[in-house]
Amino acid sequence: MKHTNVRGEMPFLDHLEELRWRILKALGALFVCAVGGFLLVHYLPVTEILIRPVSPFLEHQEGKLTALSPLEPFFLELKLALIVGVLFAFPIVVYQVWAFLSPALEKHERRVIIPALYMGLALFAVGATMAYLILPISLEFLFGFQEDYLTLQIRSSEYLSFVIRLMLAFGIIFELPVVVMILSVLGLVTPVFLRKQRRVAIVGITVLASFLSPGDVVIVTVLMMAPLILLYEFSILLSAAITRGREERNKILDEDPPEGAVEASP
Repeated sequence: MKHTNVRGEMPFLDHLEELRWRILKALGALFVCAVGGFLLVHYLPVTEILIRPVSPFLEHQEGKLTALSPLEPFFLELKLALIVGVLFAFPIVVYQVWAFLSPALEKHERRVIIPALYMGLALFAVGATMAYLILPISLEFLFGFQEDYLTLQIRSSEYLSFVIRLMLAFGIIFELPVVVMILSVLGLVTPVFLRKQRRVAIVGITVLASFLSPGDVVIVTVLMMAPLILLYEFSILLSAAITRGREERNKILDEDPPEGAVEASP
């Protein structure tokens, strides 16, 4: 039986034991969700949904992508299954991490971080959806080069890797407010610092968007930059709210005791 004190502290070996079980539970969730992901990809039109944006460009391929190896369809389905499994298991993994770290956090920190985790899931979904919606624009731009001299043979593995990379990239970079919230709670970032670094952040966002954009698709780069800049400004507001709340708590703690209160003897 584990004995903890009132602050939730426990011996170092008990921490290691708990960490081991948390890791095993996370790995178990990944395995189960990967199996479920394989069944979903195999029996539901997951691949069809991902191929839909490129369908107008597949008329010369009878509406289908090209596979150049007998093993390619199997490994493609396996890859999609793993990605779907990881996405489904991600909330469980986050919960295991949270359950391990939360006892070390103050109550007001937990009040901020728990909504931040839910917001992170929503922002990831918004980012991935936005990437999917701009895929037709991106593909039309890319396929417009050398079309008089080249016949497109769109390979399944390369196309789906491109789509997944774009959706994951958008989803991850949309987590910016969550990262800023957590850093603000830990006192590592302040709104003053974020405002001073606004120009540097815009340059960094431009470079990041250019790097993550497929090829030289300027439209996609701009579409990625605009929400990122808005998210950065939103992050400043979140950081300001968190910092203001922390200052108010510190002010209350630092106030003198009311008249008539009994002061503790030294």
